[in-house]
Amino acid sequence: MAPVPDTVPGSLRAYLHGLPGVDEVGVRRRAADLATRSVKTTAKRRAIDLAIRMVDLTTLEGADTPGKVRALAAKAMRPDPADLTAPPVAALCVYPDMVAVAAEALAGSGVGLASVATGFPSGRTSLEVKLAETATAVAAGATEIDMVIDRGAFLAGDYRKVFDEITAVKEHCGQAHLKVILETGELVTYDNVRRASWLALHAGADFVKTSTGKVTPAATLPVALVMLEAVRDYRAATGRQAGVKPAGGIRTAKDAIRHLVLVKEIAGDDWLDPAWFRLGASTLLNDLLMQRTKLGTGHYGGPDHYTID
Repeated sequence: MAPVPDTVPGSLRAYLHGLPGVDEVGVRRRAADLATRSVKTTAKRRAIDLAIRMVDLTTLEGADTPGKVRALAAKAMRPDPADLTAPPVAALCVYPDMVAVAAEALAGSGVGLASVATGFPSGRTSLEVKLAETATAVAAGATEIDMVIDRGAFLAGDYRKVFDEITAVKEHCGQAHLKVILETGELVTYDNVRRASWLALHAGADFVKTSTGKVTPAATLPVALVMLEAVRDYRAATGRQAGVKPAGGIRTAKDAIRHLVLVKEIAGDDWLDPAWFRLGASTLLNDLLMQRTKLGTGHYGGPDHYTID
């Protein structure tokens, strides 16, 4: 990994503001062009199965119960009980207090267990609380931590605070992977998305993630494009590969496949793997399963064929 900028806040600002600017019109045009790419029927089944394996099946509601988490864990391991060829998802994502329940339900399955942390979704709490929440989730069995950055600090130009919090959370993750949520809908500009991505990567992020799913806009193709460029260029500069996770608003198989096309064209085939690309979603999986059934049988499953999550 390349050396991170030194500890003088001004130098970190100079580093981030010295990154190449984003051509907003060009990014939107490129993303729109890639969204029109067609996928042949022979490749669509493989794309759908890959998308399923990339899903972080998510429930992040105040009304979450142990029963709901166990039911989602069962679905994560066996998305379509009527078709055992359907692959499991990448991970189940829950609140920290549900990690122990999910860990017990997923034991031995190979499905990852992600927990949001650090005052999700706002991030408005002390560093001590953020670190304690991270450590508690890891101790309960989380294999991945999805943290939120302090967007207020970032937008105020206090990049060092954001950097230091990410590095501290990373240290408390132990063996768990760290996904850093930028909440791109609050970052205002694509230049800020690029800066936040590079900051998070230098601070040790294993993934950069678009959104909490609680803010609009959430995941958009132009934002994903900027973040994919960041991880691609970061690997070229440092030799370390990191992943991207768009989350929020990805609801259909068509949306998922558009993101896979984006990955292939912008970052490359190395990122077409659940180890390096994830789709954060709560409703996407059912549409992927419906389209998969349609490809295999010629008709969609009935409305009661899939669980309502």
